[in-house]
Amino acid sequence: MKIAIDYTPAALQGAGIGRYTRGLVDALLPLLGEDDQLTLLYPRGDAPFARASWPERVRVRRLPLPDRWQTILWHRLRAPLPVDWWTGDVDIFHAPNFLLPPVRRAKTLLTIHDLAFMVRPQYAFPDLRRFLEKAAPRSIARADHILADSEASRQDAIRLFGLEPQRVTVVGAGVEPRFRPLPPEETAAVRGKYGLDGPFVLSVSTIEPRKNFDGLVRAFAQARREARFPHHLVIAGGKGWLYEPVFRAVEEENAGDIVHFLGFVPDEDLPALYNLAELFAFPSHYEGFGLPVLEALACGTAVICTDVSSLPEIAGDAALLIPADDHDALVVGLLRLLTDADARDELAARGPARAAHFTWDAAARRLWDAYRAVIGLR
Repeated sequence: MKIAIDYTPAALQGAGIGRYTRGLVDALLPLLGEDDQLTLLYPRGDAPFARASWPERVRVRRLPLPDRWQTILWHRLRAPLPVDWWTGDVDIFHAPNFLLPPVRRAKTLLTIHDLAFMVRPQYAFPDLRRFLEKAAPRSIARADHILADSEASRQDAIRLFGLEPQRVTVVGAGVEPRFRPLPPEETAAVRGKYGLDGPFVLSVSTIEPRKNFDGLVRAFAQARREARFPHHLVIAGGKGWLYEPVFRAVEEENAGDIVHFLGFVPDEDLPALYNLAELFAFPSHYEGFGLPVLEALACGTAVICTDVSSLPEIAGDAALLIPADDHDALVVGLLRLLTDADARDELAARGPARAAHFTWDAAARRLWDAYRAVIGLR
């Protein structure tokens, strides 16, 4: 097979869809046979997360325009400039980030990671929501096959777009072996790097309304006032959009001395960071997959998260699930796990076994099967 993948999110984005795409492509490489070829396409300009070198059967093609102009031409102006001009003749073109460019001859697959802009539109940046409400359905209609990163996202796509169930396949994420319980000597450098002297609750994600960090700050501050436990709250993630309410919550709760923002944390620091935390909290309003939950479980860290969208299928019985949008439930859950070490340890012990169900190898094989099916191979 000759496969082309839009590698733009992997090359440009450090978190979220970027990490998903990098993990999937890296796991796909061992599946390539002598007669297979993979072409990776991404725009000109800085590509801080792209690999420096690739195996022999991988070609890299750079588009002549930056990502923003590429999006304007293909998805706002809808210019009929086929992506095949840059990929060459391929059997499959895979767009892993909601939007499918014009394609002349190849069979096409499109990945949708979540449909939060439709399911929870109040938490999306208005301009982005309006753009995706128009552009994403057009891409979905043109794609030969749709990929979703969880069963929850698959069901959303079927329901919202009236898709036939057999047209949508789940290709989830995996967790790398480096996310595992670590001894103290392997986490000491990260503890010192970020000044994490005492016990803390961790949350990891881009700061945006959907992640409910303002709710987490308020619930944590209330729980700490009630129980006076020594833990601080540490939030690791860059600023996304509409993040002002999170910092306003810190001010209104007078929590500036117990809530700490690390900003974007490099991938290599994440395993130690999860290990250092006594509890991982993820009170998101909606998730297409929830990779941070999976990574925390793999590291043997107790997890509390909401019971919405994909999170129950990821966490199973290895996390304390609480109702979304329920402030009191979040307070009670934090109090329970931060004052009861036995309950916390019981959850932590379940995490690695649960995370072992999700591997990048298995995800890549599901993707490979989808590629073969869409061009009529079995």
